[in-house]
Amino acid sequence: MLSLPTQERPPAVAMCAPPIVRSAVNLAPYTSFRVGGQAEWYAEPRTTHDLEACVSWAQSESLPITVLGSGSNLLISDDGLPGLVISMRFLKRFVVDEEEGQVEVAAGTPLPALSRRLARRGWRGFEWAVGIPGTIGGAVVMNAGAHGGCMADCFLNAKVLGPDGIELWTPEQLQYSYRHSAIQGSDYIVLNATLQMAPGFDPELVKQETNQALRARKATQPYDRPSCGSVFRNPVPESAGRLIEELGLKGYSIGGAKVAERHANFILNAGDAKAQDIFRLIQFVQNTVQDRFALDLHPEVKMLGNFQLA
Repeated sequence: MLSLPTQERPPAVAMCAPPIVRSAVNLAPYTSFRVGGQAEWYAEPRTTHDLEACVSWAQSESLPITVLGSGSNLLISDDGLPGLVISMRFLKRFVVDEEEGQVEVAAGTPLPALSRRLARRGWRGFEWAVGIPGTIGGAVVMNAGAHGGCMADCFLNAKVLGPDGIELWTPEQLQYSYRHSAIQGSDYIVLNATLQMAPGFDPELVKQETNQALRARKATQPYDRPSCGSVFRNPVPESAGRLIEELGLKGYSIGGAKVAERHANFILNAGDAKAQDIFRLIQFVQNTVQDRFALDLHPEVKMLGNFQLA
């Protein structure tokens, strides 16, 4: 996910937009929190050519651009987003290099589907991703990880669309660290990524290991209500969930937003939450942890749009 800065501009003219661009689209269905306002303009390109056309049009109209993957690590304000929102969910590609044990996948490829597909081939190295409800594009940008694995472990390179066209980025350029890369906050858009796997294992064994990772995730994390996954980064060596639980905040709610009782580092849409409710609850948890432990909790969730500070 990527949000470019808003610029002052004259109103866009609908007839100038590419055919796949729509106006005034509700974004709540495209985020795992199921909250958020409208996109001024919205597009779901199915080819790189369509994507480039959308970006070119937005730039010509001085429109800010926001790129969405699966919307699983995202909180969009109730006011919605100005400019063009581009969903990458239909950009999917899977190309295997059997000899090298490598796979090239498009940015919109869901992580769980890719994890299972690689397991069926007997390729190790992506079992950790089976329970992450994100896409390859977002995983590359934020160095997604779980169960002791992360993108940095298997990432070889990525094609990205930038101001000067398509470029090939290496691990050195991405400068991976915990849940961070150099591409975050930039105006580059991940198109696809090439990953290095460990082939040659018994597919049944790899599938068992992958299913075990998924069972472990479901046993400890809430999946019954909309959420964004883990809200806060762990303030190493501490655990964000443990700190929040120690404060007795499990079940604490503001409006329709609630701290999950199964895992304190999850905030749930309990049925009628607004984005502002979730934002206020995030602030409350941060302030409470700071007051008690003198520690800053930094959100993993990306917050886009206008929110009212408490």
